[in-house]
Parts: sequence; C-alpha cells; structure tokens
Amino acid sequence: MSYSPEYFWKNFRLGTELQISGTFIYNALYFFDQIEYFCNDEEIFEFLYNTSVGLERLEKIAVILLEHNTLIKQDEFEKTLITHNHSELIDRIKKKKDINLGEAHNKFIQLLSNFYKSMRYNRYSLSSVYESNQDGLAFINFIQEELKIERNADMIVPIANDDRIKKFIGKLVGKIVTQLYKIVWEESHNLNLFTYEIRFNSKAYKIFTCNEFTFQKENLFKKEILIYLLNNEEENEFIKFLKKIEPVPLDAGCSHEYEKYLLRPHNNIEMLDELDCIYEDNFDRERMETLDCIGNDNVSFESYEEEDFS
Repeated sequence: MSYSPEYFWKNFRLGTELQISGTFIYNALYFFDQIEYFCNDEEIFEFLYNTSVGLERLEKIAVILLEHNTLIKQDEFEKTLITHNHSELIDRIKKKKDINLGEAHNKFIQLLSNFYKSMRYNRYSLSSVYESNQDGLAFINFIQEELKIERNADMIVPIANDDRIKKFIGKLVGKIVTQLYKIVWEESHNLNLFTYEIRFNSKAYKIFTCNEFTFQKENLFKKEILIYLLNNEEENEFIKFLKKIEPVPLDAGCSHEYEKYLLRPHNNIEMLDELDCIYEDNFDRERMETLDCIGNDNVSFESYEEEDFS
C-alpha cells in the first residue's frame, strides 16, 4: 500500500512525535518526583526543560492536525511552527477547539514560554552574577503563590517538595496534557488517521493512556515489593534463587538509607561508595554473572514438569 506524503506525515511522523512528547513529559514528572528540596537550580531546570519540550511538541501536533490542509502553502505553514511560545501555540489551538484552563494553568504556560525563550540562557550572560537564577526563582515564586506557601525572607530554609506540591504539579500538567491529547485523538479520528495511538507500556502510555501524572503509585509499589520479599514465606523458584545467594555485608543500621536509595538513587549516590569498598576487597566474577540473572528477560526461574505424551 502506498501513502501520500501528507498521510504518511500526519499518521506516522506525528505519531512518533506523540511518543516523544509523552516521553519528555514523563521524564519531567519523574525528575520532579525525585526533587527533595527546591534548592538546586539544575533540578528545577530539568523539570522545566522537559516539560517545555514535551508540551511544545504536543501543541504542534494539535496545530498541524487542526490547521493543515492541501490549500496551505507548505513552506509558509512550516515556518509558523518554528516557535517556542507556548502561549501562542495554545491560542492557535483555541481558535479551533475549546480548552478549559484556569488562571494557574495560564500562568504556568507563560512561565514555560518565558523559560524556553530567554530564562534558560540567562547564565550565559555576565550580568547574571548580579541576580538570582531566574528560572529557579520564577518557579519557586509560582509554587509559593499558587499554594500560599510562606517563606522566610532570607530564603535560607528551602521549600520541601512534599506530596501536596507533587499532586498540584501533577494535576496542573495533567489538565493541560489531557485536553491537548483529546484534541489529537478527535482530529485523528476525523481525518481517519491513527496518530493518537500510543505504544503499550511506553513512557507515553502512562501519560496519554493511563492519565497518571505523579509517581506515587510506583513508589508505593516499590515499598510493597520490598516488604513482600522480606516477609514472604511461600517460596517460588525466583525466591529460592535469591536465598541461595550469600548477601554482601551491608550495614544493618542503614536499612532505611538503603530504602531511600531504591526510591531516589541519584539523591543518595554516595551510598555506592559502600558497594565499591565491598567489591574492592572481594570481587567475585561468578557472583556478577549470578546477579546478572536477576531482572534479565532471557532468564526464567520457573520449573515445569515434562508432560507424558506416550
């Protein structure tokens, strides 16, 4: 079957862009979940950058599906897509479709526009030494204003990224994303396209199909898995395999620190020094090969009795 360039573009190329968009948004929310305190500008930057890119790509998919037709001059139309202005892209979408956004959503969209257009480059300027990092400050101010968080004037004590803030950001981003994706879904159906389709179990699947915008469920499940493995009395082949492996001499007094590492590894990276010391004193290549089996899709721990076909 042969496809016209327009069909291939909207159906396949934009479909890939949708996956990419969902991946960026997933990464943004994951990075946000990992932040403990709003004191490191690079962590706030990571969230703002990935959110900006993910939303921009999603907005442009919606714009193309809504505006493009065979009567449009292609070169001129494509030039209008060369923009990082979220507010402008949202306004173009609003001319064709209703989008229900509140004041907080519009302020956040404007923040992303300002961030991507100029704030992310501020530190390349010598004059930046005379002012606070604008992207981090703008985001913290946004959080404070929207959630009525009081802060000491000296700003010595950083704001903790608690569940209230994580849920707020999840709902904020989620409302924007779900409405944009709904437009992509509707217009794809109107044009007999499959642009809206999302690969199962991908990062974009969590965002567009599951409509999940926090990592509360994932973190809870990790804790439940750990509790299950420590307390399970019914042994399957995998549990038997684990119990045959002699544990390395970790510090029992640091058990809670180990759990924190499982949940937020990059925030507790210093704990790897303990593993380095253990392996340096007693490196075992055979042990490495054994541990490589854990989580390996090519390894099965189930045992099956052969059926008698005679």
